[in-house]
Amino acid sequence: MRPLHSDQPGDERARRSEAEPSPPPSLDTPHPQSDLPDSPQLGNEEPKQPVKKVKAGRNLPAAIITGVVLGAVILGSLLIQPIVFLGVAGVAVAVGTWELATAMRKAGKNVPVVPLAVGAVIVLALTWFGGGNALMLSIGLVVAALFIWRLGEGATGYHIDLPASVLVAVYVPFLGGFAMLIASAEDGAWRVIAMLLMVVLSDTGGYVAGVFFGKHPMAPRISPKKSWEGLFGSVAASSLGGALALWLLFEVDVWMGLAVGVSIALAGTLGDLTESLIKRDLGIKDMSNLIPGHGGLMDRLDSILMAAPVAFIWFWYLLGLAGDLCLFESIDSSDLVTQRWEPGTCGGL
Repeated sequence: MRPLHSDQPGDERARRSEAEPSPPPSLDTPHPQSDLPDSPQLGNEEPKQPVKKVKAGRNLPAAIITGVVLGAVILGSLLIQPIVFLGVAGVAVAVGTWELATAMRKAGKNVPVVPLAVGAVIVLALTWFGGGNALMLSIGLVVAALFIWRLGEGATGYHIDLPASVLVAVYVPFLGGFAMLIASAEDGAWRVIAMLLMVVLSDTGGYVAGVFFGKHPMAPRISPKKSWEGLFGSVAASSLGGALALWLLFEVDVWMGLAVGVSIALAGTLGDLTESLIKRDLGIKDMSNLIPGHGGLMDRLDSILMAAPVAFIWFWYLLGLAGDLCLFESIDSSDLVTQRWEPGTCGGL
């Protein structure tokens, strides 16, 4: 009689096959009752569509709208009442000073933000009412105050913090003070308009020429997008616009107007490169995101600040159109409470 259970190898293999679970179905074998497509195998995925890169650059529509609004505010302040322009310029210089000082602090430089912003407004106000003497005196006092302020912070970082603070004071309120010297003349509103027109034309001409024709980088280590073709566009637009504006407004010789426009374009370009170098050193793209399409206010003021002293030199020394510089002349204290002087007095109003 045969036993119910056998120890033969075949029976043992049968018992093991019943006890072990069946392996999972292969990914290569479709389910017999499924109409779904086969699962993709690893390494055989369809290539992904390349992600479209967004071209970096200025938000042109926002930049145009913002530029028109800012231009209307400046033009309105100049034409309504010159003293209103002092308020607009004071706010602009204070904000620009705040942006630059804040960027310095974020980069590890101990720069006093609020004292510099307040000092910038004081410099512009004293320059408006006191002329060139007041500009030199006020900026000197601001720099001296920075020396005194830094004494209480100890020796650590002194050689970094103090030069950075002085740079902010000289770059923004001091250069901005030359715009006040131009505006304080009897027909200063039109002089400022002429200067701003040349700066705007320089920026616009450089942008258009650079976009359509720019092939040869001008300063790749500072501003890679600037090209020699863009510089030529800046010079051409500023010189032509300057010649026309100065001839219509002040009957300046056309050739002299062309020279003024060329110098304003070069100064504005140097101002733009200077700010680009500062931003590259600080590791930032824009001074702030305050103005849509432009970045920070300093990103708009950089060209104007460098062009203002050049325009003042042309108006005062060469063209005889600016008011008295009033350097090293006595200032009547009673004039400080008035808004206007007679032509030829300190301030040239």
